[in-house]
Amino acid sequence: MEGHIIITGATGIIGSELARRLIDSGKSVVVFARSPQAAAAKISGAAGYVRWDADMESGEWTGALEGAHAVIHLAGKPLLDARWTEEHKNACYDSRIRGTRALVSAMKNLSKKPEVFISSSAIGYYGAFDRCDDTEGLLESAGAGNDFLAKVCRDWEREALPAEALGVRVVLLRTGIVLSTRSGMLQKMMTPFSFFVGGPVGSGNQCISWIHIDDEVGIILEALDNTAYRGPINGVCPEPVTMRDFAAELGSVMGRPSLLPVPKLAVQILLGEGADYAVKGQKVLPGFLKKQGYRFAWPELHDALSDLVGKGK
Repeated sequence: MEGHIIITGATGIIGSELARRLIDSGKSVVVFARSPQAAAAKISGAAGYVRWDADMESGEWTGALEGAHAVIHLAGKPLLDARWTEEHKNACYDSRIRGTRALVSAMKNLSKKPEVFISSSAIGYYGAFDRCDDTEGLLESAGAGNDFLAKVCRDWEREALPAEALGVRVVLLRTGIVLSTRSGMLQKMMTPFSFFVGGPVGSGNQCISWIHIDDEVGIILEALDNTAYRGPINGVCPEPVTMRDFAAELGSVMGRPSLLPVPKLAVQILLGEGADYAVKGQKVLPGFLKKQGYRFAWPELHDALSDLVGKGK
């Protein structure tokens, strides 16, 4: 096999949509997954399903890298899907650091290395802020923050960058809050709105730097073959909003009021320390994408939410 595209994290919301788009366009996709059987059941039509997880430093999967056009690395334990204990935080950190390190290490021994390594990161790199007006919009040149998520993202990117020395183009996709009705923040917020008890989470003053799932996938597809795409890229739309405005737009689209804020205490009960991040945000702008002239399919929040809610994307 040669010229194929490898995806880790392909069963997640971004990976599954990306894999579907690539397979539908005739690309040869190889899925790296903890359970190849489960991945095959969720994602049909791939050229191969290979067992891989972050703790596997070697194995059959290393041979599948040979001759690949691209490796798209999206795998990582979900950060906010469980209460934050030291064990959970360590597992989230290790899944990203070890997995990225293993992939780059395996590339060193390949006769024909991938042309591009697209490694997931997040806007958590910049640190979290309480208010949308606490900072100007952050571009890719901004420094890293000092909190736990910033450390995760900083160390995650450091593990990916050595692939450059191997002649592999490295893209560090710092993704914002991906909007989809199938997972993530939007899905969680829609449930209370459905019962007329929806509202902003926390103070409502925190900044939401968001992106429609279609644009997230579109950026990755562009990065596959556009050699100008390299280094850190903020995967966010041009207009960040406050949580209060986000909730109001969602209520408008769903035909529901946005009246009842979810207090931080309630989030703390569910997430512990993770609540500090769930009720904060980042004001991040797509500086690189703007310079490249990337055209967002969904640059406006109301239109994006209408599309997602209306179609169940």
